[in-house]
Amino acid sequence: MKEKVMAVLDKIRPALQADGGDVDLLEVTTDGIVKVRLKGTCGGCPMSQLTLKMSIERMIKQEVPEVKEIISE
Repeated sequence: MKEKVMAVLDKIRPALQADGGDVDLLEVTTDGIVKVRLKGTCGGCPMSQLTLKMSIERMIKQEVPEVKEIISE
């Protein structure tokens, strides 16, 4: 499952980088929780939780249905 999540993040990463941000994959648990860290301008952006839930989580769940939730640390 981790490889599938990484593949989706690689698709998302260029859009984040275009705005001066990025995302690191920290962990994928066996119960479907994905832990990420937003970096750069994304890390301090007031809209980061919206980006996390509406963009990153939505895309990952579409392509990796085993994922239940994405959380940022």
